Amino acid sequence: MSLVATERSGFGRSGLTRAAAVMAAFAVLSALMVADLVTGPAGLSLDEVLRGLQDGPAGSDRRLATILWHLRMPQTLMAALVGCALGIAGLLMQTILANPLASPYTLGFSAAAGFGAALVILFGTALPVATWIGIPVAAFAATLIAAGLVQLVARYRGASPEMLVLAGIAVLFFFQSLQSLLQFMAAPEVLQQIVFWLFGSLLKATWTSVKVLTAILLLTLPFVLREVWSLTALRLGDGNAASLGLDVAALRRRVLVMVALLTAGAVSFTGTIGFVGLIAPHVGRALVGEDHRFGLPMAGIMGAIVLVAASVTGKILSPGAVIPVGIITAVAGIPMLLGVILMKGRT
Repeated sequence: MSLVATERSGFGRSGLTRAAAVMAAFAVLSALMVADLVTGPAGLSLDEVLRGLQDGPAGSDRRLATILWHLRMPQTLMAALVGCALGIAGLLMQTILANPLASPYTLGFSAAAGFGAALVILFGTALPVATWIGIPVAAFAATLIAAGLVQLVARYRGASPEMLVLAGIAVLFFFQSLQSLLQFMAAPEVLQQIVFWLFGSLLKATWTSVKVLTAILLLTLPFVLREVWSLTALRLGDGNAASLGLDVAALRRRVLVMVALLTAGAVSFTGTIGFVGLIAPHVGRALVGEDHRFGLPMAGIMGAIVLVAASVTGKILSPGAVIPVGIITAVAGIPMLLGVILMKGRT
């Protein structure tokens, strides 16, 4: 009896330790978001930012309210939301594919979004809608089309990790080739717009994009949380998961839909942002283990931390012309990936 009590006590302490790690990561994210609001060409001090947050968007200091609530706040919130969506999507993909190198790029979703955006940028003048509406809508739709192609292969050829990866690579190169074709056809000034979108930038963020991505997260997360135990069991291997009564193929197809929605919502407004969906799940698992009750929120928070930190870094390095966060994450992702590889080699 005492042995059972000891095991339960150990499990409780483990759960409390993991919850504390999640809360600590959230505190770091909050501090980084404040730092992101402070940094920038306007030169606001921490006291001014805190006063502006307290006064709200209708504060008496209109200059401060405009800079803080209409310019910086949407970008900061968008960085956190996009990082969260990509971190969760990356963890889901690494789980269903049993592949530590899986990310939203693996199945070609980000390449599809880039093609959709490039299509509207190139032919936007012939469309009946404004470009600022057409670009995210086309990127979102193209991502869902890519997910539909992968789902089609999974339904008719099986939803094994190998088949999903092969289908994803085919979709990736298909949309990348179409993207290259559009860039070849574009005039120099249009090509510059396409390339800038592909870099991934938070300068496109508005309160509308923040609301849309928040709605996508609120719509998707309940379905993700419902699969927490199934995803944790899947980390034990297909055979063990099936022995527990799980329909592994059906689980992969369901999760694939969630990944597509999260990725589409993340990249449709900001452009393609690399390495966040790859690195965040590894860091999250290193901190809280394989239990997806803690792994999912930690992966989301770590993704948000990476992207908000990239935003702060871009503003510090180039205050006058902010470096796109996609470039920062790509450069910083290389040593982070090497660190993950070295840590894996020691275990």
